[in-house]
Amino acid sequence: MNSDRFDQPIDRHTTFSQKWEKYRDTDILPMWVADTDFMAPPAVIEALQSRVDHGIFGYTNTPAELNQLIIERMESQYNWTVQTEWLVWLPGLVCGLNLACRSVGVSQDAVATAKPVYPPFMSAPRLSDRKLISIPMIEQEQRWLIDFEALEQSITDTTTLLLFCNPHNPGGTVYTREELEQLSEICLRHELTVCSDEIHCDLILEPGLLHTPLASLNNEIAAKSITLMAPSKTFNIAGLGCSFAIIPDAALRKQFQQVRKGIVPDVNLLGYTATLAAYKEGGSWHQQQLDYLKGNRDYLVNEINQIPGLKLNQVEATYLAWIDVSAAKLENPAHFFEQAGVGMSPGRDFGDDRFMRLNFGCTRSMVVEAVDRIRRAMLSHLPGG
Repeated sequence: MNSDRFDQPIDRHTTFSQKWEKYRDTDILPMWVADTDFMAPPAVIEALQSRVDHGIFGYTNTPAELNQLIIERMESQYNWTVQTEWLVWLPGLVCGLNLACRSVGVSQDAVATAKPVYPPFMSAPRLSDRKLISIPMIEQEQRWLIDFEALEQSITDTTTLLLFCNPHNPGGTVYTREELEQLSEICLRHELTVCSDEIHCDLILEPGLLHTPLASLNNEIAAKSITLMAPSKTFNIAGLGCSFAIIPDAALRKQFQQVRKGIVPDVNLLGYTATLAAYKEGGSWHQQQLDYLKGNRDYLVNEINQIPGLKLNQVEATYLAWIDVSAAKLENPAHFFEQAGVGMSPGRDFGDDRFMRLNFGCTRSMVVEAVDRIRRAMLSHLPGG
């Protein structure tokens, strides 16, 4: 594998990067927000340069070729037949979560989600005048899963929507087909609509595992589903704002589109340009990135589990490590690790303050340095260290 492109540090300090600006002028490694430090695929950069050279940046329709690429992608990767009219393009995935909450049910209905989870899953219901029902996740054979029994018990007459995350952020779980079928059966029996965030579907790290879109299981769950996907995490183009929803049911899709009117803008032309190039020509780069991320993952899991007070399960997908720091008995874990020179996302933001989330979508040398800093801090903190 040609890993040079991923091993090469790129200075982001002059680009107003959210990730790097947070710890500007400090010796803290930014390993928090979920974007990578890898240069986008050459095909994406070339397509953007060509589009910029054209010099006119007016309102832009969705390229028909891009719609066709998505349809072909769903068919080839998931054996899922998708229609063009099911696609709703969005300038970001988070707005899709919020639109889903506003599109299903009525004011003060309940929206269920499982914690720990990506923070907008918990804020979107409240921002949409809905009640949030939090379901615990359970650790089973080093994987994070929804507690299906707790989900069933939490559903009331006013529960209309489940926000679901697969692959799971921050736990990295890739749900099996059997697990998805169990979830589907519960949702159909209780007449729940499901908004499934599948933004990390192209970042499966564990050999032998495959992503299965929930809506691809059968027509019944498809009719109750809003599936959210995007190229942003896969190809590191989040700043270009391009995502899409797949909504097979015409009535649900109409409501979703009605709610967005006048509030959510269309995708910008450079977002479309980058997405088209990424899906069309980014396959080789994507595979190289997966190989590199697997190496980072393997190093991290091995090293973190040798540090007293810390535990890290195998990360099946994403480039995010969900590190259990509970045994370290830290009063303020985020501050402790920042003092050690590593800036991670606090677990409390995801609904569980016993954990920290570390982004390993960066150079191997940065991962090694982060581990060294964490190890030194933990050995100093623990008795006898």
